[in-house]
Amino acid sequence: MKRKIIPYNSKLKELARDLRNNSTKAEIILWLKVKGKQMYGYDFHRQKPIDNYILDFFCQELMLGIEVDGYSHEFLEIQQKDSIKEKRMNELGILVLRFSDYEVLKDMENVIRAIEFYIQEFEKHTPNPSQEGN
Repeated sequence: MKRKIIPYNSKLKELARDLRNNSTKAEIILWLKVKGKQMYGYDFHRQKPIDNYILDFFCQELMLGIEVDGYSHEFLEIQQKDSIKEKRMNELGILVLRFSDYEVLKDMENVIRAIEFYIQEFEKHTPNPSQEGN
């Protein structure tokens, strides 16, 4: 399967680094669960610049973004910005799963279950390269 080229704004590199260095508690806890190919062998990146946005977590192979929303996301203005960001990610072929800080901190089991469900559905609908052309 050919890797899709993801637009990248190099101006966001420094901001992404700052966000990685100043992660929220929820982001750190979720990162400990997805880093190092722990999720079915898929490689996730943290604070990944894509187009003119930064996704909290991103796996290119799955075309999956994960956002952890803090308490500021209760405000309408932030929700509208998130909606625009998510729409742009969808246009690029990236599905975004959203979880609140609260869900990550208090219900990690269901957060992991939702990510695993997405991966299982992805694998069901993606041809295995070793079986292509048979």
